[in-house]
Amino acid sequence: MHDHRARQRAERFAAAALESLLKAIDANDPQTGAHVRRVARYALVLADAVGVDEETRRTIELGALFHDIGKIHEALFDIVHEPRKLTPAERREIATHPVRGARVLAPIAHFYKELAEAVLSHHERWDGAGYPRGLRGRAIPFAARVITIADTFDAITHHRRYRDGRTAHEALRIILRGRGTQFDPELVDLLLLPPVYGQMSHAHREALRRRIWRHNRRDGHGVEDAPNVSFRWGSRSDPPTPVGEKMSAAR
Repeated sequence: MHDHRARQRAERFAAAALESLLKAIDANDPQTGAHVRRVARYALVLADAVGVDEETRRTIELGALFHDIGKIHEALFDIVHEPRKLTPAERREIATHPVRGARVLAPIAHFYKELAEAVLSHHERWDGAGYPRGLRGRAIPFAARVITIADTFDAITHHRRYRDGRTAHEALRIILRGRGTQFDPELVDLLLLPPVYGQMSHAHREALRRRIWRHNRRDGHGVEDAPNVSFRWGSRSDPPTPVGEKMSAAR
C-alpha cells in the first residue's frame, strides 16, 4: 500500500512538472504555445484514425505539446523569433532543439517512457535525411512520424510574420509530395482519406476562428487562443473507431 501511494505521488508530481513546462512555454513564447497545441490537435486526428492504444495516443499528444520545448532555450529564443532569413550557422543552432528538448524531458522519462524519444525524433525523415540521428523508415518512433506530419500541416497553414498561411488543401498537396521521402507513406495515405482530411480541415478552421477572435479582442494582444490540456491518467470511456485497419505494421 505504501509503495502504491508513493507511486501515485510521484505520478502526480510528474504530471505537475509537465503542466508547469507547458505553462512556461505559454509564458515565454505565446506563439509557440499556441503552435504546439494546434499540432497536438492535428496529431490526435491522425492517431485516432489509426486507432492507437491509449498509451500511444497519450505519447503522441504529449510529444506534440512538447516537441518545440527546446526552442525556448536562451541560446535559441532570439534566433527563433528573428524575422529575417536565417544564416547557415543559425539554422544549425535551431537544429539542436530536438536534443535540447529531449534533455529537458529526461528527468520524467520513468513516467513517460516514449516522450523524450518522440521529441528527439520529430525532425527525422522517412528517407533518412533528417536530424539529429538520421533515422530511416520504421526506425523512427511512430509518435514522431505522426507529429512530423501534424507539425508540417500547421507550419504550412498558419500565418507567419514573413508569409500568409496556405489552405488546408495546399498543405495536403505539399505533404503528398513528401510521401515516402519526408513522411511515412502509410500515414500520408491515411491523411488522404476523406474522413481524416475532413477532420483536419475542421480543426484548421477552428484554429483560424480562434485566432481571429483573439485578434479582435483588446486584451488578446494578437495572440491566438488555444485549447486547454489536462494532464490526467486513465483511459477514455469511448475510444475512437479507427477509419481503417490498425497500422500495426507501421509501428
